[in-house]
Amino acid sequence: MAASTANFPPHRPRIGLALGAGAARGWAHIGVLDGLISAGIRPDVVAGCSIGALVGGAYVNGRLEALRDWVTGLSRWDVVRYFELNWSSSGWVNCDKLRADLVRHVVDEDQAIEGLPIRFATVATNLATGQEVWVDRGGVLEAIWASIALPGLFPPVPDAAHWLVDGGLVNPVPVSVCRMLRADVVVAVNLNRGVLGARRGSPWTPPDLPDEVTTEEHEKPEPAGEGPMAFLGEVSSVLRDRAALLWPGGRSAGGAVAPGTLDILATSLDIMQDRIVRSRMAGEPPDLLLAPRLWDIGILEFHRASEAIEVGRRAVDEALPRILDELDRWGIPLERPA
Repeated sequence: MAASTANFPPHRPRIGLALGAGAARGWAHIGVLDGLISAGIRPDVVAGCSIGALVGGAYVNGRLEALRDWVTGLSRWDVVRYFELNWSSSGWVNCDKLRADLVRHVVDEDQAIEGLPIRFATVATNLATGQEVWVDRGGVLEAIWASIALPGLFPPVPDAAHWLVDGGLVNPVPVSVCRMLRADVVVAVNLNRGVLGARRGSPWTPPDLPDEVTTEEHEKPEPAGEGPMAFLGEVSSVLRDRAALLWPGGRSAGGAVAPGTLDILATSLDIMQDRIVRSRMAGEPPDLLLAPRLWDIGILEFHRASEAIEVGRRAVDEALPRILDELDRWGIPLERPA
């Protein structure tokens, strides 16, 4: 419930930031944080869902610059190498490689949420019951990992007697979690507004691949040993090099491109999250909503971080008068740009 300026709580009103789900579009959250910090606005509370949990975790841990340096240096082929053919697990992502990079660029293995200088929580989904799970204690890395565990790409994450998957299935823009963390004024970032119907094609437009891909060009490792594991390693290497085989579908008899597995997954995820966000926003509206224009970026185009960051920064610049007006109403006066 909104408070009038005559009835502020005794503490300085806390600013909450709800960072939404959206896969590769989530690098825009870095730009949003850049814009807010440049305006003198530093969130006291951060709640993140999926990619929002990852970026939020880097911010509350003081590693936003390290995250930026990493993701803006990713090439298309770097992203391909995170995907493996692995018949022994329930996901395509090379979790060991990704986890090592998160430790290197986002948060240490042993960092606890309770030890952070900023209040932080992530959203996950109980795979058995479909219930929303708020992770606001324990390891930061584990909280992030549970929130990003998109079914089909990641295996579910064990938690006590439960299995957790991506929080975007239940609460893609976690305004309610910011309220739970006692934020007074909540700025929410919705990454999927206007995406449906705007982008035609694959969640990742594949590169133009040469007829022959050499080890020198793409540092393709040779599979070690012989037998079934060597065969799987070779097939996996071929899939990484021939990324076009992984993302798009085949052609129908009439010559039209049929949607592939990841096309279907991406579009289905967009539809689901769009409907959930509409419903949740109606019942749990934020005080301010930012909706960066990201419909041109597919959910797997993680190599386009620089573009997404700039879009996020621009969204804050455009909304800054509204943001400052709202904060002023809450008794948080800030200097306005000339």
